[in-house]
Amino acid sequence: MPTVSGKVVLITGAARGIGAQTARELARRGARLALVGLEPDELAAVAAELGDGHFWAEADVTDPDSIEAAVAGAVEKLGRLDVVIANAGIAPIGTVRHSDPRAFVKTVDVNLNGVFHTARATLPHLIDRRGYLLVVSSLSAFSPTGGMAAYTASKAGSEALASAIHSEVAHLGVAVGSAHPSWINTDMVRDIATDLHTFETMRKRLPWPMRATTSVEDCGRAFADGVERRARRVYVPRAIMVMHWLRNVPSSRLAERLMLPILRRLIPQLEKEATRLGRSLSERHQKLQG
Repeated sequence: MPTVSGKVVLITGAARGIGAQTARELARRGARLALVGLEPDELAAVAAELGDGHFWAEADVTDPDSIEAAVAGAVEKLGRLDVVIANAGIAPIGTVRHSDPRAFVKTVDVNLNGVFHTARATLPHLIDRRGYLLVVSSLSAFSPTGGMAAYTASKAGSEALASAIHSEVAHLGVAVGSAHPSWINTDMVRDIATDLHTFETMRKRLPWPMRATTSVEDCGRAFADGVERRARRVYVPRAIMVMHWLRNVPSSRLAERLMLPILRRLIPQLEKEATRLGRSLSERHQKLQG
């Protein structure tokens, strides 16, 4: 298997969760990291934990000038980019009927437009190195779930964008993949479970492997393995691959009939809980997004 030792890897959304843990795993395997995100204190802490020879920059993936400046800083400090992981993402709360339209737009801006800005800023460097771009999509891209319309739409879009970029740069020696994690034990998932107890109940009623929860450590290892393989797809856990093959099953008539009694009861409860919260983003993401 190819190694990442000595490679320079840029990760967006690297301050915590999947991004930070993937950085730790890649650094353990000998990579040098460029950590990009919105939380400077956390980014600095992760970089310090990784040791000497790494870089961090505060940047907003929805702002092309901001991400371009971070990329330029990383290249100046570390000399090049071999791998980019477009990981930054948010997940709003509530259904389409009752959610804040600004939260929906913001989710698409971060989860889809942010991938575009990241790819556009880094592709020249990846072409120089015949490198690898990993776009972090989700199980949700091919398994829509009520209460997650904005997240599902944005992650389906990011998967499609990754496939389009793949077809555009393969002849230039750049490999492009998409990652499809299920529920990972991160701050974002815990925030949703805390804010919306009904959603957590609904999630646990989903059929396996759609309800599976994976540790952030296992996810970081899977992502690092995917980077080493220059994988076209990364599934976390691997059983999610089955859902990709059967991607039309969740929206099939049979699945709808099985889930309808549960959704008829839980969706109204979810909407009431979200309304009581008075916000569509988690408290942490609300603060980060201004």
